[in-house]
Amino acid sequence: MMRSLYSGVAGLKTHQTRMDVIGNNIANVNTTAFKSSTINFADLMSQTTQNASGPNATTGTGGTNARQIGLGVKTGAITMNIDGQGSAQSTGNPFDIMITGKNFFVVSNGMTNFFTRDGSFYVDGAGNLAMTSTGYNVMGWQVDPETMEIKQDTVSALRIMSEANMTYPPEATSKATVAGILDQNDTDVTSDSGKNINLNFYDALGYPYTARLTIKDTDKPGSYSVELTKLLDAEGNAVDLSKATEPFIADANVPDTRSLTLADGWEWSGNVLTYPADTTKNIDISTMATDLASTDPAVVEAANKKLEDIAKLYGSSIDDGFLDITLDTDGVADANGKMTPDTTLGALLKAGQGIVAGAGVAYDTTSGVLTTYGRAIDGFTLDYDTASGAFVGLSGSEGAKTVTLNLSQLEKNDNGISHFDNVEIDLSNTSMFNNNGTSTIAATSGDAKGLGAGRKIGDMIGVSIQQNGMIYASYDNGQTKLLGQIATAAFANNSGLSKEGDNLYSSTMNSGEFDGIGVDVTASGGYMTTGVLEMSNVDLSNEFTTMITTQRGFQANSRIITVSDTLLEELTNLKR
Repeated sequence: MMRSLYSGVAGLKTHQTRMDVIGNNIANVNTTAFKSSTINFADLMSQTTQNASGPNATTGTGGTNARQIGLGVKTGAITMNIDGQGSAQSTGNPFDIMITGKNFFVVSNGMTNFFTRDGSFYVDGAGNLAMTSTGYNVMGWQVDPETMEIKQDTVSALRIMSEANMTYPPEATSKATVAGILDQNDTDVTSDSGKNINLNFYDALGYPYTARLTIKDTDKPGSYSVELTKLLDAEGNAVDLSKATEPFIADANVPDTRSLTLADGWEWSGNVLTYPADTTKNIDISTMATDLASTDPAVVEAANKKLEDIAKLYGSSIDDGFLDITLDTDGVADANGKMTPDTTLGALLKAGQGIVAGAGVAYDTTSGVLTTYGRAIDGFTLDYDTASGAFVGLSGSEGAKTVTLNLSQLEKNDNGISHFDNVEIDLSNTSMFNNNGTSTIAATSGDAKGLGAGRKIGDMIGVSIQQNGMIYASYDNGQTKLLGQIATAAFANNSGLSKEGDNLYSSTMNSGEFDGIGVDVTASGGYMTTGVLEMSNVDLSNEFTTMITTQRGFQANSRIITVSDTLLEELTNLKR
């Protein structure tokens, strides 16, 4: 009877322990990433009143089993369902992360690493990714500054909102592409001012600029001149191009010969363009060089007006490239009888020299006809096959595809350093096909793959976390940057982890040790999902059912005690 009393007590205690486990499960039914536990019973040691005996061949008697009386029940094991995946709860917070799989986040209080399935994170005041509940830093791998790739080394705190990560550095444009149709019947192309296309680019400081390229036809069929006519900053102000020795590294002369005729009644007399019928109209350019260099804007404007008036008297204009028309001054032809131009009308006029006969200049004083040798351009020519309209080359060089916009000499600082880079322009994707008089030719920064386009400085506008835990920042200049990767821990026996409270676990001898580096979550087929949290894996229906059986078990064990007590009472009542 005494044994039954103690068996009943053991049963009550064990069922109470089971109830404690059930109660803890139900209490944490809404705890993020909580893992439920189950308890297994085991019987206590038994008292042997007679040992087992074997068969006796001599006497012919059989063997007997041992006689044992059990002494009650005990807790055999309490096991966490730690690998049971909880359901996903959507939160919309990009820093809420759920692991699908058996891995754990690694977090640290600065001295010790802990492990958790609770992915409720936030960015603290120092820019570190941290647990919302405890403030422990989320650990991961950093980006190698040389390769800009993840270096899987000892885990460290992920500081994703550092000062260096808040902006993305600018980059100067180094490549550009001109593509599209240049229709020979486009009136813009055939006009005096030409067709303008804009190339937008950035300098090394991230400032935007616009290079205005002007395309004009030439007297050679299928050949079009391309010149840099303006360079504008973001405010629309013109940048001084005089510091660039050559706007394009390879200049070209348009190979044609033209005759310019001076208007009737006009003639040159030294460095004065005279009109004998009315000498008040005479244009004196003897002081042209000094006037153009004057600090008085009115004097400079008057000098430029003289140049424009002279151009008009030759039936041309400054915009039509009058000053760029080339002349030959030595009068010596080459072996093929061709003259080689060595100066321009602009060079003569701006130096205060008249366009007069002599010194080899082919000028007919009787008719006033001036023979010229093409238009000098600060640029290059686009050359096409007149039969097919296909691109042939540049500046008479068949197969040439690129030119370099020479900007590195511009805007140098006191140390002689320019924040401009030269821009290599690919023009091989242009054509001279018929497009009903409309040209579609246009310039874009970057090559065919978008490389070398340059960029302004970028401000961070968002952070995203990939399925493998890699953290990327996006910037308003279109760039992305890898900030780090969330590391995870994997153990041989997850159930061997020790609960530390606050949804944290620590490793034990039976779980396996953490090596300090961790593993990529995708290595074992797992992945991370942002904007959701893992819910508790407690099954309420199972818990309530187990609670019923626990209650009945507790009730039955209490009856053992009451019945045993009744028997003891009957024993004591034998003596009246």
